[in-house]
Amino acid sequence: MATQKGIITLVGTIDGINFYIRKGKAVARKAGGGFNGKAIKNKPSMVRVRENNSEFGHCSRVKKEFRIALFPFLTHYKESTLHGRMMQLFQGIKDCDTSSVRGSRKVGLGIVTAAGSALFKEFQFTPKCDVSVVVPMNGIYDAVACVYNVVDFAISLVRFPAGATHMELQFGVLGVDFDLGIYKLFMGNAIVFERNVEVSNFTLYPSVIPETGLLRYAFLGVTFYQEINGVKYVLKEDGNVGIMYVG
Repeated sequence: MATQKGIITLVGTIDGINFYIRKGKAVARKAGGGFNGKAIKNKPSMVRVRENNSEFGHCSRVKKEFRIALFPFLTHYKESTLHGRMMQLFQGIKDCDTSSVRGSRKVGLGIVTAAGSALFKEFQFTPKCDVSVVVPMNGIYDAVACVYNVVDFAISLVRFPAGATHMELQFGVLGVDFDLGIYKLFMGNAIVFERNVEVSNFTLYPSVIPETGLLRYAFLGVTFYQEINGVKYVLKEDGNVGIMYVG
């Protein structure tokens, strides 16, 4: 690589020489070299690149399908980092697959390990609305019956945002077959709570239980509303819509 000198700064390729700006300086180098599609597909030295590309594509597809499946919970959620954070999550879970060779590691095999399961459990889908903090509750999830039971609930402990008059809780169980690319969300009926009306116990469950053979992931979602003249309006600001993995 050489530095350009002269009163005119060149950018582009002339007679096999690339002219460009690097770190604020005009430089030149012989055209060619670097990565290209043919080299990546065939060169032995590019094997690690091929492995990374394969696994990245796999994680990207899983992330896309997972996020689409959870759309009913995220309809009103506006936050630009979710895509990147979910991608990091599934890449980390994929790394927990120790039974496959590099380049063929799968999210489905990583998530059933203790380490992969822990990563998924600890992930915050909506960090600005941590449901466990915003809506404190004593909830127990029955994974066999796909039922979420809440007892001794106190509406007074809920952190209602300014202007909110109602809170809605949604519950759903996502049935997944990572190998077949199946992502089905089985939702239950939402429960709406008025800010000043106490309800001590309630149960959430999907209208249909996911079929046998699918991995099941249960989620609880919260949305806050403001009622004006009998019409409920979603409060879409940060921190007013959240989703939490419960089991």
